[in-house]
Amino acid sequence: MSKFLVCITDYIHEPLDIERQVLGDIAEVQAVGATSNAELVGRVEQADALMVYHFVSIDRELMRRMPRLKVVARCGAGFDNIDVAFAREQGIAVTNVPDYGTEDVADAALAMALSLARGTHRMAHICQRGTDNWSYELAVPLRRIRGQVFGIIGLGRIGTATALRAKAFGYDVVFLDPHVGDGMDKALGIRRAADLEELLRQCHVVSCHCLLSEQTRHLINPQTIQWLPPGSILINTARGAVVDAMAVLQGLESGRLLGAGIDVLEQEPPDPEHPLIRAWRDPNHPAFERLILTPHAAFYTEEGLADMRRKGSQNVRQVLLGQPCRNIVN
Repeated sequence: MSKFLVCITDYIHEPLDIERQVLGDIAEVQAVGATSNAELVGRVEQADALMVYHFVSIDRELMRRMPRLKVVARCGAGFDNIDVAFAREQGIAVTNVPDYGTEDVADAALAMALSLARGTHRMAHICQRGTDNWSYELAVPLRRIRGQVFGIIGLGRIGTATALRAKAFGYDVVFLDPHVGDGMDKALGIRRAADLEELLRQCHVVSCHCLLSEQTRHLINPQTIQWLPPGSILINTARGAVVDAMAVLQGLESGRLLGAGIDVLEQEPPDPEHPLIRAWRDPNHPAFERLILTPHAAFYTEEGLADMRRKGSQNVRQVLLGQPCRNIVN
């Protein structure tokens, strides 16, 4: 019997040892290495399965050209780059890996929050450039962390892990998530906000951990960022479009934001001429010392990367063999 064809669209390259360990007995596994949808043309049309990361979109135009396609496995938690509704209409399963980087993303969110809250990032930048003022005054004013309010948007797996970490540092944790049932606040010893305005108006730190949808796109924007108290910190390790990058820039320039830690952007890699990127690279702009930008890497540990590859492969295997799959999202 001929083997299935599984194409890894982007991000992962040879050697495909993990994927072939899981799928090698039933499928031929190929890495396409695309950085855009145009690079998929002519290379995936005969695939029975796609394993997808975040550089490409699996839209209906592509799926219409793939008569053998049975499953699209998003090797990550968010699946906004896949047309899940059209896939459902065509009988194509869409799966994700919701738990691959739970601890790692939460650790990264806290690392950025603490670096900004304690002035570590800013002082290191100033001292590295050279200064005669070798003093704590470089970070004035800083406030003790214990008792400050740490807001979480989205209390899923990563949001919950972040809440527990923030609580351990003495933060007063409050969350917003309409999909979480009553009692989770009691179980975790945290507080619930009724709406976004109530959440933001009390936050010293706010960290985004929600999926991207029409309801969450640009949830943090020039209007809502004004609800934050002056001198707040914004963290985004969720999806780039949850936060309007221009709102971050304006918040840093006005002082509304003491700092921001951003791991995800709407366009990746970003346009070097984008105003936020230009400000971040300008030693004379407040973003230079107050903005932490990382390249969509909050998920990354060697263990986390192996998890997303292995669990994505296992999802593909289960669907191709007609076995129950726990992580079908459509």
